[in-house]
Amino acid sequence: MKETSETIQGILSNIEQVIVGKRESIVNILKAIIAGGHILIEDVPGVGKTTLVKALAKSINLSYSRIQFTPDLLPSDITGISIFNQKEMQFEFRKGPIFANIVLADEINRTSPKTQSALLEVMEENQVSESVHTYKLDQPFFVLATQNPIEYEGTFTLPEAQLDRFMMKVSIGYPDKVSEAKILSIYRNRKPIEELQPAANSEDILMLQNICRDVMVAEAINNYIVNIADFTRNSAFLNLGMSTRAALALLRVAQATAVIEGRNYVIPEDVKNNAVLVLAHRLTPSAEARAKNLTSEKIISDILKYVPVPRVN
Repeated sequence: MKETSETIQGILSNIEQVIVGKRESIVNILKAIIAGGHILIEDVPGVGKTTLVKALAKSINLSYSRIQFTPDLLPSDITGISIFNQKEMQFEFRKGPIFANIVLADEINRTSPKTQSALLEVMEENQVSESVHTYKLDQPFFVLATQNPIEYEGTFTLPEAQLDRFMMKVSIGYPDKVSEAKILSIYRNRKPIEELQPAANSEDILMLQNICRDVMVAEAINNYIVNIADFTRNSAFLNLGMSTRAALALLRVAQATAVIEGRNYVIPEDVKNNAVLVLAHRLTPSAEARAKNLTSEKIISDILKYVPVPRVN
């Protein structure tokens, strides 16, 4: 586990050269990367969402592409398109920007649901279907999408099927005074991201993902996740409870947390501490909950108080 720990700490330290004072957010994103999931980053403009994704891509030396989502973006602008080659007298597929290891879907909620839906197959099955052909994406593959809060002008609400494919939603938030002063000092006369060197490569990430899948999960932990799911599905404060995909995502993130903390087994806290990150964006508060100003985060926190925490030896 020593080599694993050094790889993880190397990635974290590298990103922190660019993103100052946000270690918790960086760790949460790394959990999803190790768990093999996609990440939704929601926050106000100008707090470093795009810079964080760029720093991640450079830190683990993976191919990177950026898709700027706009109202006029078409599905083929994401996945690619077949063009007739007159010389060869046949159609040839020209791959879109989705064919990269790390894809930044910038301001994803500024485009229409039709275009957002182009990501559904890609995010779930890591492939693109075009006509009768299917094109597999290279591994590892991650979509890191940024979005502004839905109250902002010119935004669309992501459909439930799209939200459910994001393993977790994280926020960066404004830096504290000390960190912001450090940012001003560092960025005054240079751009740290241009100086960033890789701290890992694709083989390292695939190794971490394999280690994550082998982390031991007791039957009591499985039952704990199932009980949380059951509570969400029967809550009067939720219109939409956890899907089975959400339960699997919570399990994977719990395993990834164990890897980051140097353990080869999951403890109940790994599930409990990640529940809001993994579930909040997937659950829809009911009219009764909205009348009481209850957010999905508050509802999940309350549910966790009622679900018995197992003892695991």
